[in-house]
Amino acid sequence: MFTGIIEELGSITAVAPSGDGVRLTVRAPTAVSDAAHGDSIAVSGVCLTVVDQGADWFTADVMAQTLRMSTLDDAVAGRRVNLERAMAAGDRLGGHIVQGHIDATGTVAAVRPGDQWRVLRIGLPAPLADLVVDKGSIAVDGVSLTVSAVSAPEAAEPWFEVSLIPETLAATTLGERAAGDRVNLETDILARHVRRMLAFTSASGTPAGHDSNEGGSR
Repeated sequence: MFTGIIEELGSITAVAPSGDGVRLTVRAPTAVSDAAHGDSIAVSGVCLTVVDQGADWFTADVMAQTLRMSTLDDAVAGRRVNLERAMAAGDRLGGHIVQGHIDATGTVAAVRPGDQWRVLRIGLPAPLADLVVDKGSIAVDGVSLTVSAVSAPEAAEPWFEVSLIPETLAATTLGERAAGDRVNLETDILARHVRRMLAFTSASGTPAGHDSNEGGSR
């Protein structure tokens, strides 16, 4: 589990084929400072497992499904990535609950600059549109952000906006994003659970978790 508070900007140093996936090596001095084999590190929002490491780097395997779901499908040496170690029990939850399980990629549709801040409008796949709400939380490339605007429910091409403060622009790769760039999206886990429960309610006509025999004979 992660919080979406980026600890450092790392960089991919090697990408090697590995079966139907790839093996990534990432320069990450802070992330590996207390890491051990098998630990989880989020790489631009993708939860990866450390399989090898050195003083300032680690290596992780990325399976085919993860490549299909995320921007790691076109990872190249030299690309900067957002890094976060897994949350320790008792840590402050500075962002929101982030699993490192990418729902899909979105595309930056527009970037509006301000004096000291920047607004990104990001297009997202229609199946995710109802999971993104104004003032709700979303992880973009692993960064916990508050949604500042959303498209209308009937929009043919759904989008949402996030407003980035100077610290986010400087401390994450989002400061580098431009129109046309792809980004990893992870919607709020609570929203996903609510939608799943509502789907069961709609299918059965019975509120999720309700025993239809309650109070009756058995």
